[in-house]
Amino acid sequence: VQLQASGGGLVQAGGSLRLSCSASGFTSDYYAIGWFRQAPGKEREWVSCLSRADGNLYYADSVKGRFVISRGDIRGTAYLEMKSLELEDTAVYFCAARPGFCSGYIPENRWDYWGQGTQVTVSS
Repeated sequence: VQLQASGGGLVQAGGSLRLSCSASGFTSDYYAIGWFRQAPGKEREWVSCLSRADGNLYYADSVKGRFVISRGDIRGTAYLEMKSLELEDTAVYFCAARPGFCSGYIPENRWDYWGQGTQVTVSS
């Protein structure tokens, strides 16, 4: 399974961005896709995840109400719509995938596949 994240960029505070994740290699809908982010000097932080099979969605408290994760029509695709961006959202955003479901926060060492990351920079 290979993942590719895209859609990052420079945006002003209060603006929006949409990140995309494309995971190739899954042969069924029994998988989960998650988003993580890592700000400079900080540890990687879980942001959101979805289960492809049952459509359940989960968010970290820091982004709840501002970010929306969704699955694409094509197997292996997912999106992260980010609105009302704040300076604190500046980070490299990674998508990850694992067989099975997500039911909320899952530590990064339990995600099997990772994309390369896409930079999101929020300016004042």
